Amino acid sequence: MTNRLEIPPSRRLAWAGCGTEFTCSLSGPCWCAEEDFRMPMPSDDGDCLCPDCLRKAAARAAGVAAT
Repeated sequence: MTNRLEIPPSRRLAWAGCGTEFTCSLSGPCWCAEEDFRMPMPSDDGDCLCPDCLRKAAARAAGVAAT
């Protein structure tokens, strides 16, 4: 019998903006779920940002300087 609720594996991505490689998990808790902020998922068929770029984008959205 096939399990219809199969969990997809984590994906290894490289963010095109800076070339940083990271892992993204669509099946459960991902590194981004543990961040203090939330940003919308890309709606332009793009992929997730790397951890550093996501933090910088969140800081810009909040109007503070990223470190």
